[in-house]
Amino acid sequence: MDQSDQNFSEAFEASLNFKTPEQGDVLQGTIVSISGEDAFVSYGGPTEAVMSVSELEGKELGDTVEGNVISTGPIRISRKIALRKASLDVLKQAMNNGIPVEGKIGARNKGGFDVSVGGQRAFCPLSQIALGKVEDPDSFVGKTFEFKIIEMSDDGRKLVISRTALLKEEAAAKAAEARKAIAVGAVMTGKVKTIMPFGAFVDLGGVEGLLHVSEMSRRRVNDPKEIVSIGQEVTVKVIKYDESTRKISLSMKDQEPDPWADLPDRHSVGSQFTGKVVRATDFGLFVELEPGIDGLVHLSQLPLGLKANDPSLAIGSSVSGWVREVDPERRRLSLALREISVNDPWENAATKYPVGRVIEGTVERASGPGVFVQLEPGLTGLVPISELSVPPGADIARLHKPGAKLTVKIMNFDAERKRISLSHEAAKDSASHNDYVQYVSETKAAENAAGKSAIALAMERAMNKEK
Repeated sequence: MDQSDQNFSEAFEASLNFKTPEQGDVLQGTIVSISGEDAFVSYGGPTEAVMSVSELEGKELGDTVEGNVISTGPIRISRKIALRKASLDVLKQAMNNGIPVEGKIGARNKGGFDVSVGGQRAFCPLSQIALGKVEDPDSFVGKTFEFKIIEMSDDGRKLVISRTALLKEEAAAKAAEARKAIAVGAVMTGKVKTIMPFGAFVDLGGVEGLLHVSEMSRRRVNDPKEIVSIGQEVTVKVIKYDESTRKISLSMKDQEPDPWADLPDRHSVGSQFTGKVVRATDFGLFVELEPGIDGLVHLSQLPLGLKANDPSLAIGSSVSGWVREVDPERRRLSLALREISVNDPWENAATKYPVGRVIEGTVERASGPGVFVQLEPGLTGLVPISELSVPPGADIARLHKPGAKLTVKIMNFDAERKRISLSHEAAKDSASHNDYVQYVSETKAAENAAGKSAIALAMERAMNKEK
């Protein structure tokens, strides 16, 4: 006997012993072809069983599937039972094989619902009708759903079903499929499911990711509800995915243009700004110039005489100042609330402030060496304690407060080392000398006019005072 005869003989013998499947039997086979909405499954019988393509759940030609026989001419299998009437044996097989059954909710009862399944009365607990909390149980009455049989007595009088069990299985299958597309850098579309103070959870099709408040926008976001709402469809980017914990971190910031890219064009060094104080630190204040752009005002750049805890600098206050430095690459912006020098103040400063010149400056601060006096923005000199009119043991910080005016004389100007030595005492002496010179000048002018000597004029003045 050749091979073909042997194969035919084996197939003929198998056909004689073949038992036609009955309604309710479970068949397992291989998908051999797909045509339209039907898939044909070879299970070892003389013909193939038919299964709806919608029930393949992603399976393809050559894959193995399993179903329950719902009709025998031709043999059709399904993963669910949707018969108007079903025998207890069919229901038991459905329970044992985890096959979904169709049921119609007839009424509510204490703790759940009365459901008709294949002509049998079943009970679905309230906790098993939906995922999460049920707000309106009556809304389910009269509707038809698929259920899973979770408990059944031999006589069929006790039949407990669950819709939640199926919903969980479907959610798990969707989650497994969705996770295949999740990778760092992937851009996905999802719906906002929950909003919390720290961010929002986005449903990506069976799995949820966290969209932290700091990743919602390039600008500062105080409340996530300013950006998203429940049910809103959003486009997000996966920035972190931990497979061990299955935690997914999402971001929406990349969808906005980077405000730092052309910042120097909008806020050049030396330009004036108006912004809002958004937070305070030990070293200064952060001011928001525009959404997503915060700059630092260091304590040393506050207006002279003004401290960081001044009410005018409270969080939310509007302030105006000057841009000191812009660094887009490092995303740093340095600001000042007092006027700054746009150009190098030391250039030609020696000519502008020659030694011996008396000028009125502004006190920046007082410390151990003496008092630092600003001649102009960016140009500061030191008045040593020895050159101040300070009583022994006096507190120079209390006598010379920031912002106060002080007349000083240029004593030494070192442009190379960028140091200026000043003197308040010398300025006073210069003032006295100038007063004396003016007095002499005025006296001589008076003598010339009256023809009197200086001594005679002096005596005349004294006599007038006594009168």
